[in-house]
Amino acid sequence: MLTEILRSLFNRDLNKLKEEIESYQTESQLWIVDKNIANSAGNLCLHLIGNLNTYIGAALGKTGYIRNRPLEFSAKDVLKAELISKIEKTILMVNDTLDILTAADLEAIYPSEFLEREEVTGFFLVHLSTHLTYHLGQINYHRRLLDF
Repeated sequence: MLTEILRSLFNRDLNKLKEEIESYQTESQLWIVDKNIANSAGNLCLHLIGNLNTYIGAALGKTGYIRNRPLEFSAKDVLKAELISKIEKTILMVNDTLDILTAADLEAIYPSEFLEREEVTGFFLVHLSTHLTYHLGQINYHRRLLDF
């Protein structure tokens, strides 16, 4: 049951992320930072892709993904089409990984500590979903505020 809920939430929000990125009128607006907005939509998108590919793909799906977290926040002017492609690949990876998880896997301790404490995998996946939603909201606000 939890796996299907997570699949629904991740698919909904990753497809919304794709829609948000596609909705920017110009690619350069994806990379705007202004005043107290520290992260551009493009960098938040890269961060979400890196986060999910690390904590779902590499840790649970054994994809071999190697994260470069600093690059998620320092890369600039990645083409919109490349961001979209990365989101689409992330959707496939999340679904492929959720397909192999059992109820027992969700109750097992997640393979690495989170915030210096152990958590069960199901809890950690819910956390990842809320993390995605949090940054998705920031991207939506960024687009509506700065996309002129």
